[in-house]
Amino acid sequence: MNYDLIVIGSGPGGYVAAIRASQLGLKTAIVERESLGGICLNWGCIPTKALLKSAQVFEYIQHASDYGINVQGGEPDFAAVVKRSRSVAEGMSKGIQFLMKKNKIDVIMGVAKIKKGGKVEVKGADGSAKEYSAKHTLLATGARSRELPNLPQDGKKLIGYRQAMNLPEQPKSIIVVGSGAIGIEFAYFYNAMGTKVTVVEFMDRIVPVEDEEISKQLERSLKKIGINILTSSTVESVDTSGTGCKAQVKTAKGTETLEADIVLSAVGITPNIENIGLEEAGVKTDRGRVVVDDFYKTNVEGVYAIGDIVKGQALAHVASAEGIICVEKIAGHHPEPLNYNNIPGCTYCSPEIASVGYTEKAAKEAGYEIKVGKFPFSASGKASAAGNKDGFVKVIFDAKYGEFLGAHMIGAGVTEMIAEVVVARKLETTGMEIVKSVHPHPTMSEAVMEAAADAYGEVIHL
Repeated sequence: MNYDLIVIGSGPGGYVAAIRASQLGLKTAIVERESLGGICLNWGCIPTKALLKSAQVFEYIQHASDYGINVQGGEPDFAAVVKRSRSVAEGMSKGIQFLMKKNKIDVIMGVAKIKKGGKVEVKGADGSAKEYSAKHTLLATGARSRELPNLPQDGKKLIGYRQAMNLPEQPKSIIVVGSGAIGIEFAYFYNAMGTKVTVVEFMDRIVPVEDEEISKQLERSLKKIGINILTSSTVESVDTSGTGCKAQVKTAKGTETLEADIVLSAVGITPNIENIGLEEAGVKTDRGRVVVDDFYKTNVEGVYAIGDIVKGQALAHVASAEGIICVEKIAGHHPEPLNYNNIPGCTYCSPEIASVGYTEKAAKEAGYEIKVGKFPFSASGKASAAGNKDGFVKVIFDAKYGEFLGAHMIGAGVTEMIAEVVVARKLETTGMEIVKSVHPHPTMSEAVMEAAADAYGEVIHL
């Protein structure tokens, strides 16, 4: 079979690129080795949000009396929570099947390998191989849980994120290694379900990519709900020979032994670039990632790459944006290169975190003279009424021109609020334009306007 475009990998990079290509009139096929939707829909973004929603509902029930409602009992059914999460993921994957059919995209199940001259070989589950040809081939093979040499995952006691959302029974205790978005979300989920949780972070603060004030607030919030947090610490080794796990943890005070049923390694991801034909086809890589230009073209004519296997943030929405830019360029359009400094990042624990653009420290290091504004949710009428007063919105502007440099939020529902700032920054909005944009009352989103007003000395409700 001959195609205009073959996409390898059907995650949020691959399937979105395939749909856009089809819309632009390219005859398109997509190759997938496991389940349509990739990690994001099947083992990442979507099922984890389902788990976190169950945790949130359970927390609501436990605190129902705070809202004047008496609820008797209420215990989490761990197996049912996991089952709901899996059914949400399966539903989403079926939705992708429908979209492939609707957009007349051929789905080829199997393991793909690129070859010279625009050829793609696909091995099916039965071991048989078939060759396809395409003018353009797009690699969107994603990534997997990163394994540290001293923490080899056995999938049972020492696990990665994939096993963490599908455990046969709830552990009584868990050690989470790493405090990025994945580690923190699982720490929050398991703690809410009643598991004793310890987070071990190598850096001197949790969620280290976030603004320092966000890290401090989240640490306070998580400690308040009973999560044990060890920063500037490393798990040196884990002994799984007994009934549980014994972890040797090196801290600033010395080495201590922590015991838990499960150890979850959440120390990042490893791009899937092995055994896909890169060496044979002559595709350049650098430090484990495929080298591409601003439109995701590799050094080999007709071969492109997007998502977790190229530079930039390893996020679903980044892969989707890259896929669209890539195929629009292939189709002869003139897309803008992606601005990687205007990508929102979200962590869906409680309180949620959302951020975009420069942190305060990064803005200063970039040479900006800045205005910083903060508005705490403790001063928000909506937050008080909802019983969600933890957290704040922090905004950063360039003092000279009013450019919106960044925003950092922690609180209930802030992942739904960050897009306002992303759009504002895309439109080159200034701080005073945010202050003068009337926000609805009472809402959590008013805090963005109030924080901007604070930066300019005009805040009303503080």
